[in-house]
Amino acid sequence: MIISRTPLRVSFVGGGSDIKSYYKYKSGAVVSTAINKYIYITVNKKFDNKIRASYSKTEIVDKVDQLQHGLIRECLKMVGIDRGIEVTSMSDIPSEGTGLGSSSSYTVGLLNALYAYKGKYASAEKLAREACEIEIDILKNPIGKQDHYIAAYGGLQFIQFLSDGNVDISPIICSSEIKKRLESRFLLLYTGLTRSSNKILVKQNKNMIKILDIRETMDKIVNLAYKMQELLNKNSINRIGTLLNENWLLKRKMAEGITSEQIDKWYLAAKKYGAEGGKILGAGGGGFLLLYSERKYRNKILNGLKELKPIEFNFEPQGSKIIFVSE
Repeated sequence: MIISRTPLRVSFVGGGSDIKSYYKYKSGAVVSTAINKYIYITVNKKFDNKIRASYSKTEIVDKVDQLQHGLIRECLKMVGIDRGIEVTSMSDIPSEGTGLGSSSSYTVGLLNALYAYKGKYASAEKLAREACEIEIDILKNPIGKQDHYIAAYGGLQFIQFLSDGNVDISPIICSSEIKKRLESRFLLLYTGLTRSSNKILVKQNKNMIKILDIRETMDKIVNLAYKMQELLNKNSINRIGTLLNENWLLKRKMAEGITSEQIDKWYLAAKKYGAEGGKILGAGGGGFLLLYSERKYRNKILNGLKELKPIEFNFEPQGSKIIFVSE
């Protein structure tokens, strides 16, 4: 039996520039962090040579091509396992459709567990690259690359997406004190709204290709990622809230469905109670609301947004890892 643990993530600025419809014209960039909330994948030998995949439902099949769950099917094929295995998973918090990069963490974690099951080491780069290949190239999901890379590498990262398809990972270099202060100023609130990110991302991709103003808006969003990297590398967090607010105002323009009347109401209320900035995580439309404020406003914001569930989190320095091996 093998168990892998893979972090979910919180993306701060630059999201959307990791999609090919943008970075093939101009390099994209994001600032993102892994967090201490995880997806756990267990793989185990199945005695009867069948494949058992357990997720929201359970599949028991004779051959890998019979699996309906695309991620499990393609991960097994990528690693070269065609029978005699059982795959199960758990998540620390609600993850599907909530903007925390769950599908990418799942894919990275499953690949990691499967390679370990075969007695093979897989580097973070290999896990991220192959997870991207599965989700984007094989399954044709209209998503970007950032989630796979932050899940595989962990840490607080500045990630660039180059026009040749390569990805450059640069850890944010700042003091541990600054990281702790930064962590302490974030609030992560569950809205209870889940959505299909694919629909929003399809619209965003089409807009990016056809509408010059949308690409120019994304240029501004990418510039915010460079600004945030520069600030943090200088051990400064003074303008982080402002950058998040600018990013959110720009992101809202990218496609319909990114925000809603209710989301706008929550965000404006949070700013009224002391938040400097924030965003809906992921493609938008629901999931988790990330807010940034000084600590003295924290309780006021929480009391003003009582219908939202706060989730405590910290930055996670490590990416996907194998936490249990049994012969």
